[in-house]
Amino acid sequence: MKPFAFPELLARVRALLRRDSGGGSAVWTVGELRLDTGRREASRAGRRLNLSPKEFAVLRYLMSRPGQVVSPEDLLEHVWDENADPFTNTVRVTVGTLRRKLAGDAGDAEDPLIETVVRHGYRLREPAGREGA
Repeated sequence: MKPFAFPELLARVRALLRRDSGGGSAVWTVGELRLDTGRREASRAGRRLNLSPKEFAVLRYLMSRPGQVVSPEDLLEHVWDENADPFTNTVRVTVGTLRRKLAGDAGDAEDPLIETVVRHGYRLREPAGREGA
């Protein structure tokens, strides 16, 4: 049996847990956002979104926690692999690109679905009818 480093084993297990099992698919809906994990498709108000795999993963993670503030560190840990540089601005850039794609032609740049909570992270806004529920 080869010796191993426990931190490396832990990182590999986390990476495996982040991957889709491939067997199950789900359709998630938050307001006018719809995410089909089996088909790897996202849409807003019926308009298909052309997302990169990383943007899709960020949106999926935020949709699994609507209304909750998600820190950049949390996104790095759950969406990126263990080799991601924690001092990079990759999360900020990816969220910014995703925010623009969600706005699309709707002109929602002034009222984004993904809010920045200064010094804390990002939050996917819930539809008005779900707040406080």
